[in-house]
Amino acid sequence: MTDSIMSKAATMEIPINSNGDTGTLAEDDSLEQATKLQWSLAEKDLQQVMVSGPNLNETSIVSGGYGGTTEGPAVRYNTGFNRHIPLTGIGPGMHHSSSSSSSSMAGEEATRGVAVEKLESVKKWSLNTYKCTKQMISERFGRGSRTVDLELEAQIEVLRDTKRKYENVLRLARALTTHFYNMVQTQHALGDTFADLSQKSPELRDEFGYNAETQKLLCKNGETLLGAINFFVSSINTLVNKTMEDSLMTIKMFENARLEFDAYRSDLEELGLGPRDAVAIARIEAAQAQYQIHKDKYERLRSDVTIKLKFLEENKVKVMHKQLLLFHNAISAYFAGNQQQLEQTLQQFSIKLKPPGADKPSWLEEQ
Repeated sequence: MTDSIMSKAATMEIPINSNGDTGTLAEDDSLEQATKLQWSLAEKDLQQVMVSGPNLNETSIVSGGYGGTTEGPAVRYNTGFNRHIPLTGIGPGMHHSSSSSSSSMAGEEATRGVAVEKLESVKKWSLNTYKCTKQMISERFGRGSRTVDLELEAQIEVLRDTKRKYENVLRLARALTTHFYNMVQTQHALGDTFADLSQKSPELRDEFGYNAETQKLLCKNGETLLGAINFFVSSINTLVNKTMEDSLMTIKMFENARLEFDAYRSDLEELGLGPRDAVAIARIEAAQAQYQIHKDKYERLRSDVTIKLKFLEENKVKVMHKQLLLFHNAISAYFAGNQQQLEQTLQQFSIKLKPPGADKPSWLEEQ
């Protein structure tokens, strides 16, 4: 019905004479009615805009030419309401803004979740550190009890003492290698000097020549012995700084687990001495759960330490038996001047010597 009234209003003409005078009274009434109708429709369109938003039709007043004919000039009055103009925030841009805001909200939720997780982790770490520190201080001042495994702790102490002694052997073997290497280099330089003097001193050629050959032979045997000593040092270093160190790392984890276990055990015992109301019972149950977790961890690491100590002892005996035999045979053969036995010792233990100058890059690599 509104559309029919609007179509009638849109085709209604307002005659105006050339002097600007109005026509008859009937024409004035029709003009006034058309104007009132136009403003009422405009108000309805405005209300519809406020309620339904977009898609409001354009409302206009058309005035015809002089005398009411349709051929004359027409004046169109636009009310400014267009049903096809989208309101701000509605349309494709709104969907894009909604997706952007939803993605940003999802990112904020994820960030908040990570922050909460980190906060909980820090909280648990702080609580665990407080309990362990309290337990450690109590043990040192003799007020707290600790779990003791006498047999296992004795084995751990033996391992630490053995590691200290093997580190001393390794230090002395490295010192021997350094000193002997310097001696071999000195013999090599001395042999070259004797050989040069043998060429430049005809009257002492033979004497210088004998000494040059002796120093070269000693230098060759010394390099063979250095190969054996280096192999000995490398094996001891692996045993001390890798195999034993790995076992000591497991022992350290075991000792930390023991401290945590005793801390939560003491906490559970203290709660058991307090009142038995609802809140206390809930705390006791939580402490019991934590106590069981750390007890399982302690027992698992104790088993790991026991197994590692057993295998370490077996490995240590095998390695040291081989290395001590190598060291003895090589040293004895060298100082006995038995070059053949020295070379056989290296072959027995599958030790390959680097050829002279192998450590130096070739001239192609230097370019």
